[in-house]
Amino acid sequence: MRVAFVGKGGSGKTTLSALFSRHLARSGAPVLAIDGDINQHLAEALGPDDGPLDAPPLGAHLAEIKTLLRGTNPRIASPEAMIKTTPPGRGSRLLRLLGDDELHTRHVRRVGDVPLMVTGAFDESDLGVACYHSKLGGVELYLNHLVDGPGEYVVVDMTAGADAFASGLFTRFDITFLVAEPTCKGVSVYRQYRDHAREFGIRLAVVGNKVTGEDDLLFLKEQVGDDLLTHLVQSPWVRAAEQGRTKAESDALDSLEPHNRHALSILRETVDSRPRDWPTLHRHAVEFHLRNARAWADKATGQDLAKQVDPDFVPGRLPGTDLTPNSAH
Repeated sequence: MRVAFVGKGGSGKTTLSALFSRHLARSGAPVLAIDGDINQHLAEALGPDDGPLDAPPLGAHLAEIKTLLRGTNPRIASPEAMIKTTPPGRGSRLLRLLGDDELHTRHVRRVGDVPLMVTGAFDESDLGVACYHSKLGGVELYLNHLVDGPGEYVVVDMTAGADAFASGLFTRFDITFLVAEPTCKGVSVYRQYRDHAREFGIRLAVVGNKVTGEDDLLFLKEQVGDDLLTHLVQSPWVRAAEQGRTKAESDALDSLEPHNRHALSILRETVDSRPRDWPTLHRHAVEFHLRNARAWADKATGQDLAKQVDPDFVPGRLPGTDLTPNSAH
């Protein structure tokens, strides 16, 4: 299952992404955390004592990723003809979560108990000439070609604010958790996300954060209504972790406040409560690919990229299996 954490900058979405990833890993579930925020702080949130991540970022290796994922798909003329929205088809290289393929082997490293991939931060060569969504193309291609199953989790810390809607990446998830503080600014992003999510049938749930009392909780309920799933209270444990005074090991979560541990359990129960809708997930991928093709990519590549769409292909829906076609390895 694919899970996105979004919210206003400073809402605590990176902290919640890390806590939820650690909560899943602690249970023994296969989990992969992905840092898709322009401010690359998820590794620090997962394990402040682990030092710099030594795995190369996805955003700096898009050419190699395209070559790998293209496989033998005859509809894609070359890796250069692939764009970030190119959907898989027959012959494409599909991936299993944390498999032994080149992408996972090269780009995943453990931080504490959690496997992590990162998109990479802006560097000097990007300034003034590129937008961050070009780096997020690696994440979008990865999710388009990932055949993950029940009980497997991908947790993505997304860019702050409504900026995530600048690409089709926001449709790549089974559920999006919007982290909101109990303030007017804290719920402002919610309204933007709610409207866009409804347009595309995206499953959205609000997670209140840094709640200090009944007044805060009442404010959130008044502002977001039934979309409020659960909330976390102001946490001395989180503050200590952010100051490097707690362990990164999963058993350290035993010291997290009971209410907040229970909130993490509610998040997982919510994720698990709805099975993957492969046709809808793939339909969104195709729709945004066609949008990009018409808007800029046909002209940029000199090709009709609508021809990359395989009309008879839906990942995860082949005879005899609900997970992996024989082209996945």
